[in-house]
Formats: sequence, structure tokens, C-alpha cells
Amino acid sequence: MYDSIKLSAIMVVIFLLQTTVEGFTDSFVLVSSEVTERPWTLITSMFLHGSLTHLLSNLFALLLFGTILESIIGRSRFLLLYFSAGIIASIATLFFYEASLGASGAIFGVLGALAALRPRMTVWVMGIPMPMLAAAGVWLLIDLLGMFAPSGIANAAHIAGLLFGAAISIIFLSPNFPEEKEQEQHYPVSESRLEKWEKKYMRS
Repeated sequence: MYDSIKLSAIMVVIFLLQTTVEGFTDSFVLVSSEVTERPWTLITSMFLHGSLTHLLSNLFALLLFGTILESIIGRSRFLLLYFSAGIIASIATLFFYEASLGASGAIFGVLGALAALRPRMTVWVMGIPMPMLAAAGVWLLIDLLGMFAPSGIANAAHIAGLLFGAAISIIFLSPNFPEEKEQEQHYPVSESRLEKWEKKYMRS
């Protein structure tokens, strides 16, 4: 099982605890003024969410993009990048917000890594198909604009996670995991198999 799936399951369980156990969120949320006294909240806050919508949007991104990245670079590298990006994102929030929670910073690290490793991979952003590199640029622009129009979203965490994931991937991962120029070559279909398929499914 992919670790991105396991992380998603843990987040669901923790969200249930948030909604049922009084004071649970306050015990693990990242409060900027208290980080020196509770440094572990740089990590624990990555598993908390402010609402069901917040949770579902992060789960969707993690399950989709996380499994793709994990299949490319492997489980250990994926976990190292994920938690490193999350911690960097948490540190970034200390300078802009009184408190923060959510897995978005870590997930944006995954997005940044994919933009660096698979820039031509097609993704959909606001209903528009575009290369992963362009999508990352759109997400970065949205968060940069969001820094000047506060909306309750930790845009600084997104930016820090995205840039960190991209930088780490360019420096350390790109040489070992180059993008395949012609992916279809890895899934050859013999002429005989194609003929059998046509006879079976394309009969008039």
C-alpha cells in the first residue's frame, strides 16, 4: 500500500478525534508564539484540519499526486520529501500567522516535486488541462496574490512547500528520475494482440 494512502487514513482518524474529543485540536495545533515551548507542533499540525472541506481537498490532492510521486521516487524518498516540505511550510507560517494547521504545505511540496520531475505531465487546473510545470506556476501565482488578500488560507505555507519540493527535486532527484520522453514505448502492444482485440471487441 502506498504511504500516501496510509497518511490519508491517519488524517481521517485524527479529524474524527478533532470533532469528538474536546481540546484535541488545541493540543496539537501550531501556535507561532508557543513554538519554542511546543516544537513538535511543527509536525502534529500537519495532520489537523479546520473543516471537512479542508480535509477532503487535501485528501484528494494527496491521494492523486502523492501516489504518482511515490511511484516515481519510492516510499522512503517520498516520506522524507513530504515531511521535510511540511516542516519547512510550518516554519514559514510562523512569520505570517498566529496559528496554522493542515497538510497543505507538505502536499504543495509534492506538487513542486512533480513539477520538477514531470513538468510535461498533464493536469487539470480550474477545468483547464495544462502541463504540470504550468499548473505549479498558476498555483504559485494564486498563493502570491493570496498573501495580499487574506482569506484564512495559509498561502505562505503553500509557497514555501512548493518551492522547497521543486528545489530539492531539481538538486537531488532529477538526475536519478529523468522524465521519460516517450512513455508509450514502455507499453508495447504486439500486432497480433491488437488484431485479436479488434476481432473480439470491434465486430460489426
